[in-house]
Amino acid sequence: MSNRVKKFDILFVEDEEAIRKNYVKYLKRYFANVYEAEDGQKAYEIYKEKKPHILIVDLNIPKQNGLELLAKIRERDHSVKAIMLTAHTEQKYLLEATSLKLTKYLVKPVNRTSLKNALDLAISELASFDVASKEVLILKESFFWDFTTQELLQEDEPTLLTNKERKTLSLLFTNTNKILTYEDIIMEVWYENEYDKIDALKTIIKNLRKKLPRDTIQNVFGVGYKVES
Repeated sequence: MSNRVKKFDILFVEDEEAIRKNYVKYLKRYFANVYEAEDGQKAYEIYKEKKPHILIVDLNIPKQNGLELLAKIRERDHSVKAIMLTAHTEQKYLLEATSLKLTKYLVKPVNRTSLKNALDLAISELASFDVASKEVLILKESFFWDFTTQELLQEDEPTLLTNKERKTLSLLFTNTNKILTYEDIIMEVWYENEYDKIDALKTIIKNLRKKLPRDTIQNVFGVGYKVES
């Protein structure tokens, strides 16, 4: 691994504290942010809030085992990379879980060379392929945007949106990590380029921010807005 992995975030899930702390210390040398959890329930909460790029998950964890955790995540997210840690006797069971799209499974005890190779593979996949879900965009606090239905949902409950709010969100979420100028949005939402629409746009953004997790829509001063994924 090299400095190029610094931009990626990782979540390490392991119930044995000594093992977890040891690997978290190692991973912090390379990754921008390293999160940790001791059980599946806490791991899912961290995943929803932090949206890490890579998961390293022990199969045999309490409250929700590794397969159950990944199955729940895969209901809406097919872009996060997953590395599973297993005991030797669990391999056959794990190989049956093809729908989880694992980057790698590693038999415990895992040496650092094997872990490094698995992480290099995950990083290569992240760097080389656009595998982001075409159906949903996962946000913080259990919110997500459904591209198919054009709905903003929290825990599967739709948020009430006006037509112009919906169009504005659709444009922003379709162009994540890009700055959209006031003119870009006005032309899409109102189909006309009139400066008197800027105040109306700012009102829409203000109302949307009340319905979204904090800092979802970012100001680009004097230019427009953007959403970072």
